[in-house]
Amino acid sequence: MKITVIGGGNIGTLMTAEMLYKGHDVTVCSSRPGAWGKQLHVLDAAGEKLFSADICRVTDSMEEALEGAEMVFVTTPAQTFPVLAQRMEPYAAAGMKVGIIPGSGGAEYAFSGMMRKGCVLFGFQRVHSIARLKEYGKSVHMLGRKGELQIGAVPACGAQSVAAVMETLFDMPCRVLPNYLCVTLTPSNPILHTTRLYSLFQDYRPGVAYPEPYLFYEGWDDAASEMLFACDRELQKLCGTIPLDLTTVRSLADHYESHTVRDMTKKIRSIAAFKGIYAPMEKTAQGWVPDFASRYFTADFSFGLKVIMETARLFEVPVPGMESVWHWFETIRTAEAQNAFRLDLDREDFLALYRQETDTADGKYQN
Repeated sequence: MKITVIGGGNIGTLMTAEMLYKGHDVTVCSSRPGAWGKQLHVLDAAGEKLFSADICRVTDSMEEALEGAEMVFVTTPAQTFPVLAQRMEPYAAAGMKVGIIPGSGGAEYAFSGMMRKGCVLFGFQRVHSIARLKEYGKSVHMLGRKGELQIGAVPACGAQSVAAVMETLFDMPCRVLPNYLCVTLTPSNPILHTTRLYSLFQDYRPGVAYPEPYLFYEGWDDAASEMLFACDRELQKLCGTIPLDLTTVRSLADHYESHTVRDMTKKIRSIAAFKGIYAPMEKTAQGWVPDFASRYFTADFSFGLKVIMETARLFEVPVPGMESVWHWFETIRTAEAQNAFRLDLDREDFLALYRQETDTADGKYQN
């Protein structure tokens, strides 16, 4: 297949290497094409090489990257979606399949123009593997590979054919979800990251510094688990209110098989693939402070948690836990909060977006 991967971060690099290794024609669209080598090396957790693959091409030209592409994977953070969609749309073609990895962050709204041109939008409910760059454009660690993929698409009828391709690309079973909202509302990073950051930095104010960087998962505490449970329950209530099949939106309690605060804290601290990951922080002359440029802040609040909250607002479901986390973010990052995701659909149009089962007569998506 002729495939394009947009973004050269952790998961984008791993996916590129895997697909190159299987013999596909893969183009990487990166803001730093000169930093890529001639080969990509995939390593295990211990740093031992699993395999290598020769790179086809890397470009910073969107026109070049999308020319003739059958499948496009977008692996950049959610806050990039609106601008990225504008760059991609002139070169989008009917039948092109555009995957958002992972699929949360309001992608179905940002990329609506491409869907109107006949593209199929799909998203992974969660990434197929945890990945960590060793050296940009050259090597990446493959960690915590999942047992299966879950795919949702707009229009929903497009998911089955995409799933068949994903099974071949990544050598794992792929389950088709009833609709893309099952992807959008998945309580992964939008709940997991935001509740932890809230528990870590809720007392932060300008001028405050911390003596050391904190381990994000290994240092997980009961306060984070308590807030996680509160937000997780609110999300499940929202899923039970919306008149769509959202039974595949698993709670974090079920996902981590931990139904008490103590068990959740113990579970998250013990996950091997999460070892050694630090909270987004940067060093200053005074000490360590939150790194507000990190995607943990720029994506997971304004285009993660806020998407869920806007959906709850539309269906009049109270989410006091999420509101507490959001209000904290709003007080310390006012400008970002003001430019956060806003849902402009009414309930009828919202449900129509996810209920659509077939393409229109001219083969183009309509909302």
